Amino acid sequence: MLEHSLNIGGSEWMIIIFAAVVLVLGTGKLPGVAKKMGKVMSEYNNAKNEIQQQMKEVTEEIPKISGPVETEREKLEMISKSAGIKTEGKTDEELQKEISLKIGQKTTDTAQKTTDTAQKTTDTAQKTTDTSKTK
Repeated sequence: MLEHSLNIGGSEWMIIIFAAVVLVLGTGKLPGVAKKMGKVMSEYNNAKNEIQQQMKEVTEEIPKISGPVETEREKLEMISKSAGIKTEGKTDEELQKEISLKIGQKTTDTAQKTTDTAQKTTDTAQKTTDTSKTK
């Protein structure tokens, strides 16, 4: 391993790099290269600022919760707002159904019970068909 260092600081490295660029490119091409570098840096900064602006717009769209909600209705309205659902003139049940549909989950416990009842009816019909075939 290399035990010794050159003890060269950051500004000294910049001078060395600048001298190397002048030697490689020559004094005639240096203004053109500097101009192109300026354009590249300008485009980079514009793109960076645009992305930062888009990120700021996205974060501003998120509803801010100032504290705990006091009623179930407030909670439903807050969830509806974040999901993009209009709450005017809708009951709590209607909001729950729309939120569930938007999220992609089953609507209520009654829907699960209905599904279970339908499955039992299908099983019973299948058993009846099986027993009638064996007779």
